[in-house]
Amino acid sequence: MTETAEPNNYPQNVANPRMPDRIGQVLGGRYRLLAPIGTGASATVYLSDDVVLRRRVAVKVLHDALADDPSFLKRFRAEAQSAAALNHPNVMAVHDWGQGDVPYLVTELLSGGSLRGLLDTGAQLDQAQTQAVGLEAARALDYAHRQGFVHRDIKPANLLFDEEGRLRIADFGLARALAEAAWTEPAGAVLGTARYASPEQAQGATLDGRSDVYSLALVLIEAHTGVLPFAADTTLGTLMARVDRPIPVPPEMGPLVPALRAAGAADPADRPDAGTFAAMLAAAGSPASVAPLPLAGVATLDRAQLDPVEPTTLFRPEDDLLGAVFADLDATVSGSGSAITGSSFTDATGVLVLGETIGQPATRTIERPAATGGAAQASRRRRIPRAVRAGLLVLLVVGAAVGAFFALYRPSHTIGEYASLPVVEVRNLLKQNGYTVVENGEYSETTELDAIISQDPLAGTSLKEGRTVTLTVSLGPPPVPVPTDLAGRTVDQASAALSAASLRLGTLIDGYDETIAKGIVLSLADGTPTELPKGSPVDLVVSAGPKPRTVPDGLVGQAVDAVTTQLTSLGLVVARNDAYSDTVAEGTVLSVTPASGSAVAKGGTVTVSASKGRRPIAIPADIVGKSVTAATEELQALGLVVSGVQGSPTGKVSGSNPAVGSLVKPGSSVLLLTR
Repeated sequence: MTETAEPNNYPQNVANPRMPDRIGQVLGGRYRLLAPIGTGASATVYLSDDVVLRRRVAVKVLHDALADDPSFLKRFRAEAQSAAALNHPNVMAVHDWGQGDVPYLVTELLSGGSLRGLLDTGAQLDQAQTQAVGLEAARALDYAHRQGFVHRDIKPANLLFDEEGRLRIADFGLARALAEAAWTEPAGAVLGTARYASPEQAQGATLDGRSDVYSLALVLIEAHTGVLPFAADTTLGTLMARVDRPIPVPPEMGPLVPALRAAGAADPADRPDAGTFAAMLAAAGSPASVAPLPLAGVATLDRAQLDPVEPTTLFRPEDDLLGAVFADLDATVSGSGSAITGSSFTDATGVLVLGETIGQPATRTIERPAATGGAAQASRRRRIPRAVRAGLLVLLVVGAAVGAFFALYRPSHTIGEYASLPVVEVRNLLKQNGYTVVENGEYSETTELDAIISQDPLAGTSLKEGRTVTLTVSLGPPPVPVPTDLAGRTVDQASAALSAASLRLGTLIDGYDETIAKGIVLSLADGTPTELPKGSPVDLVVSAGPKPRTVPDGLVGQAVDAVTTQLTSLGLVVARNDAYSDTVAEGTVLSVTPASGSAVAKGGTVTVSASKGRRPIAIPADIVGKSVTAATEELQALGLVVSGVQGSPTGKVSGSNPAVGSLVKPGSSVLLLTR
């Protein structure tokens, strides 16, 4: 399906009315803009010449509106410098940057075009191609995330290919700088990016690398099926469709379904990081072969709109004699309608143009307006003898031939033996020698991960610079099935089973279970793939026994019988530790230990203290021998009631009923006894 007005790197050849005519402009005194190869919402990309190193590059010129945004320029400088430090085979190389009258980035020129261009031709990737593209992109993201970069704008237009079909991710750092710019992109551009935004990006939350993983999952599904999940006609509809909903992965994604489901989780906490996502894609199996991608390529706009030949290096002649010679040559060549090929000449503006470089048109017809009046006479006066002109012409032709030889000459180097060496070292060595490096992954039981298994051409071959060296790189041992019968085993038993399957025990995750004893495996951790590379850790969910009970709130002040019933129903044991209270009624709970809100293991003890009422009073022994009046006053002072006297009311107290020394409740009645 086709995106609407999406900003891209090498887009379709559609003229942009906002794009100023910059063809022929030299940026930074070094990069001559030859032809636009596409335009988007924020920038125009030009096929350009690096006139210093004499090579073709891509120059992304940001639109004029951004040049007036100081905060953007500050962020652009910082992000461009950081992005230029990224060095990974699947990240587009940033050669240079500048701002001049407009900010611009200089990158390597990738002639394979973008994934957006490929899909717009109606092509779709098969499963093997989708897996290969996903692996390269995920590895690039993993590298960038570990360097502190979050891309924020992963979409087909930012996935580019070189002529060999190797993927590069473009625009690291630029998306963040544009997001902070004080300008507004066209609505269509917003929609183009929103189609691949993560749920947290749609909600304006803080982003990490897992946002890029979500966007990549959307891209891979579209690349294989031609249908982008959650696509709607409006930006709001597109964004809201995916909030709180995982990506619906179609079954035609085959063995890639588990990895894409994990990457498409709505909650970023449930998604794998880019490195884990790459491992899950690799664990989906290695196809027997991967067909070449149907690359869309890169084309310039209509050449009728452009200067048919763009020179590489220019300077203005200082010598009037040479000016006269070339003026004469101009008149001669123009009159005959012929052309000078592969040599130096002066163009219509009086600029000396050196010999063309490799990859540029080799012929340019020299035309100048005919001199008139005094100018024509001056031209005739400056003419030098024909013999001198012929000699100079010979020198120019010889110089052009020598220049062409050195332009065409490429030194050769002898290819070394790279088997078992780390691919990073070999890649850097080959690139320093001017070779294009293609890497193919292959599982190996004998070669270490990221070491080279084989090479083409073989060691000892003499190879010219600019040619391609293909390296077969070890992906480590092939993936093995993850055991599915670990539930019900002890941790030691599960560890032994994993070792037997060439895997190892990973993290143990507690899981509560009312019936399965503590220490017994409940299941594999969520998201565990069916296959993993040998030696990979496998996380297990292990029973931690029944879930701890929480002591309820509001128990104090309730009747002790009700509290006991409530705690018992939770599987807890109740212990009593009652106490007297002058203020709380008997049978009412005074305290609970542990306190409300505490966690207690199932079968654990909770101590409940209930009121036994007011503390009892002992009938004092010193009332014996006292008068009835004195004894009555003493008992009343203790909170007791004298109910009467048995015997002479004027006699001495000889005892009481209840007896002296007995414990009675406050307010109890006491009968005094006299002799």
